[in-house]
Amino acid sequence: MVSYYLAIDIGASSGRHILAHIENGELCLEEIYRFDNGVKKDGDSLVWDIESLFSSVKSGIKKCGELGKIPSTVAIDTWGVDYVLLDKDKKEILPAIAYRDARTEKGEKEVSEFLPQSELYSRVGIQKMPFNTIYQLYCDKKSGKLDTAEHLLMIPDYLSFKLTGVLHQEYTNATTTALVNARNKTWDSELIEMLGLPKKLFTELSMPCTMVGGFTDEIKNEIGFDCTVIHCPSHDTASAVAACPIGDDSLYISSGTWSLIGTENKEPMLGNDAMEANFTNEGGIEYRFRFLKNIMGMWLFQNIRKEINKSLTYDEMMELAKKSDFNGTFDPSSASLLAPESMIEAIKKLLGRPELSLEDLLSSVYHSLALSYKKVTEEIENISQKKIDSIFIVGGGSKDAYLNQLTAEYTGKKVLTGLTEGTAIGNLLSQIMYEQKLSLAEARKIVKNTFEIKETN
Repeated sequence: MVSYYLAIDIGASSGRHILAHIENGELCLEEIYRFDNGVKKDGDSLVWDIESLFSSVKSGIKKCGELGKIPSTVAIDTWGVDYVLLDKDKKEILPAIAYRDARTEKGEKEVSEFLPQSELYSRVGIQKMPFNTIYQLYCDKKSGKLDTAEHLLMIPDYLSFKLTGVLHQEYTNATTTALVNARNKTWDSELIEMLGLPKKLFTELSMPCTMVGGFTDEIKNEIGFDCTVIHCPSHDTASAVAACPIGDDSLYISSGTWSLIGTENKEPMLGNDAMEANFTNEGGIEYRFRFLKNIMGMWLFQNIRKEINKSLTYDEMMELAKKSDFNGTFDPSSASLLAPESMIEAIKKLLGRPELSLEDLLSSVYHSLALSYKKVTEEIENISQKKIDSIFIVGGGSKDAYLNQLTAEYTGKKVLTGLTEGTAIGNLLSQIMYEQKLSLAEARKIVKNTFEIKETN
């Protein structure tokens, strides 16, 4: 009898349900459902439509029943830092504000006044970003939103709770909050007390490859079958990195809305050099650390395409950029690009070139991303004392042949691709590890057996 596994992989702009089984030692994938996601305006706030999100989660699971392929396990991964608060009756305290909302700018400054970044980083080792959960929760405390809160669930934990009724907090996504002690790998109670956050919101952390629970009776009746929900590395980058068959001399780039570039370490790097370079030490599978930096990635192209009314495909945008000889660059992680009214105008302003054509603008985005990859690669080599030989690009952005080519040219490293659904694959591997009691090294062998890894020329 075939064992099916279902990965629900949700990004900031879309989600997908990937069904898989193992055949002759290889992983067989089938995308059975896809849906749109995105932030919405609610008054002056940018929020997530969590009701619609959960509805899409259920619709994709129902599709398994329609296909007659009932999964034995299911796991959910999403982006990091965002969460849902529940009251004493386990009811949502809405809205679920999105990380791109500007509310945290003031909160970040206020926290920094009594909690220097040097002290925070020495505890949690997380890259300073204005939208980190630590600042979001501080804003909630100031607004009174935490007054009635009894439970804190990161987005994938919340969706798993809606399926099972079980309240768990998964480790990898929890580390993105900047509230987990990197050395102890648990919530930093002293830090939480320093911020004046309710301690009851922070419970024992669950590790990937462990069980959440079965479907509630209500969900079983609605969907038509039962299934075991487990914890994958629920931060999407943690799942993507879990799928990468990388060694100590390799970097990964998880290329999607964000480009996350880094290496995998056994211990966190919490020194001043790592802090000043603004690296993060996010939790990974088997307590590995993802020493990486977040760079604005396909978000730039997504917004440009939206602004031109999707009149060009991504491939057509790529071909247009290749025609340009303009290689002026800007900082792709500039705060002005986080949620601009016009991405095109914001980039022109950074370049100081208001007259720039679309062709030259797109070329600039490509060169800016590749240059940023080069800088981060050099920083990792200097800080970690590793000599990097290759860069493994996974995720949807790995399909962009021109960006892969420029990455190889700018960095001088061997660039490998082959896992366009890297996040979903890592999600699925964790389910297989749970069911078959495999180690990560054994699970990664399945990846090597299944996928053709290609080198960019």
